[in-house]
Amino acid sequence: MMEKKEGSHNHEEKTKGGLITMPFIFANEVCEKLAVVGFSANMISYLTQQLHMPLTKAANTLTNFSGTASLTPLLGAFIADAYAGRFWTITVASTIYQIGMICLTLSAILPHSRPPPCKGEQVCQEANSGQLAILYISLLLTALGSGGIRPCVVAFGADQFDETDPKQKTTTWKFFNWYYFCMGASILVAVTVIVYIQDNIGWGWGLGIPAIAMALSIIAFMIGYPLYRNLDPAGSPFTRLLQVCVAAFRKRNLAVVSDPRLLYENEEIDAAISVAGKLLHTKHIRFLDKAAIVTEEDKLKSSSSTPNLWRLNTVHRVEELKSIIRMGPIWAAGIILITAYSQQGTFSLQQAKTMDRHLTKSFQIPAGSMSVFTMSSMLATIIFYDRLFVPVIRRFTGLDRGITFLHRMAIGFVISILATLVAGFIEVKRKHVALEYGLINKPNAIIPISFLWLVPQYTLHGVAEAFMSIGHLEFFYDQAPESMKSTAAAFFWLSISAGSYLSTVLVSLVHKLSGGPGGSNWLPDNNLNHGKLEYFYWLITLLQVINLIYYLWCAKFYTFKPIQMHRKEEDALSNSKEEEVELASHV
Repeated sequence: MMEKKEGSHNHEEKTKGGLITMPFIFANEVCEKLAVVGFSANMISYLTQQLHMPLTKAANTLTNFSGTASLTPLLGAFIADAYAGRFWTITVASTIYQIGMICLTLSAILPHSRPPPCKGEQVCQEANSGQLAILYISLLLTALGSGGIRPCVVAFGADQFDETDPKQKTTTWKFFNWYYFCMGASILVAVTVIVYIQDNIGWGWGLGIPAIAMALSIIAFMIGYPLYRNLDPAGSPFTRLLQVCVAAFRKRNLAVVSDPRLLYENEEIDAAISVAGKLLHTKHIRFLDKAAIVTEEDKLKSSSSTPNLWRLNTVHRVEELKSIIRMGPIWAAGIILITAYSQQGTFSLQQAKTMDRHLTKSFQIPAGSMSVFTMSSMLATIIFYDRLFVPVIRRFTGLDRGITFLHRMAIGFVISILATLVAGFIEVKRKHVALEYGLINKPNAIIPISFLWLVPQYTLHGVAEAFMSIGHLEFFYDQAPESMKSTAAAFFWLSISAGSYLSTVLVSLVHKLSGGPGGSNWLPDNNLNHGKLEYFYWLITLLQVINLIYYLWCAKFYTFKPIQMHRKEEDALSNSKEEEVELASHV
């Protein structure tokens, strides 16, 4: 994307952005997350208690929705990077999300949009196809809205800091920490106040308040428009990647050149996609270099300034594709952590519903609010990381950010392994108490064991997210090509999508394959006390251990993108060529 320029107002445009825009962007993020989490945190209760879905079907509905909502960011990122720009993509997507929230709220208010309530011990009537259609349409609209919001908000916020300005460069990585902090703070309100309203006042208000919050987020975001540093879309990044592939395939029979200086360069056609700097040639995936080899045919068919990009590409465009390919293995490593994290909103929540959740004799914490411990630990870890950990570690590493994002992610992976390992042992303890008190055959009975036993697993998941998820987001934004920042954020959400879908597949397979005589199952639909949920947690633990080994191998051989930065200081013009080349390896 290119920064917008308006003739005589060019200097004024360049002064836009910076910290002054953060209140509007963060206000949008806080309200949007309050809406998203406000209706999703306790949705398992809505599906099972209001629509009377079986547990496994409800769990899979939620993970499928989460997966779809994390898949649509690819579409939103494409529209933002290629056509509409981030501001208008966020605005339109937020409006679509608002419509979905209104539909969902109306379905909770209108009696005919859900099955009649259960009476006594009678078999509950499941929602009919029409009632489910309303639910699925509402979820689809919110998923489409999320597709435009999720990849663009974080990239739009980071856009407000000019990385070519050394004074602002170090502010970018801090932005990710505080972006996640504001997001976590709003989630904390959602899983306490909103969930309490849903459980104790009603789903009409419980979904209506998040819908109102979403409307406020749109207003707050649009008010800040005059202050934003807006970047023009630079054309479809997916088209450029495809052009490199086609050009390299067409020249597959050519020999790879030994001297990269012979490869095609054209600063004029790359100007829109290399505002901050030009990607330098790397020696990896050399087959793609063939797309930048100039042949006699290229010279004949191309004009002096604009070649046929389906036959000939610049080194910068080839390196864009290489960067995306190199990011792939690290991206894939984040999937299984999301699978582990997903269980908090399904099976861990069902565990909490069977336990004593009283804080006092008259007040008990709603099961849907258990993630308050995840959010609290995540927020505390972010503050610790930014204010204590980074300043101390910086003295030893010399890095502005303390440790690289690859190291940060590795720490998160290890802590996530501990979280699911502990979760299995807690489930063993819960069932032991149920057996001791003769409640093993009473699925709706409250077992005399405190919900505080679940706090360690929720807390560890929060700490893991503060390290891994923020590190993952930093990695995508830092290592993605300049013109693909929204797409990079979409890759982050795509890993969440894949993790959610993997959770659905894993739950379905375990439910099917673990079924035994007499209806026994690791993940039973009607009575969690008869299941082997601890085995399921430990299966995820084993998968995470394998994934950690895979990640460490990938991180060891990862090559950071090399970039020649365009510096802002005037005295940089007098510097030597070597000083102008900055390898953005952040080692």
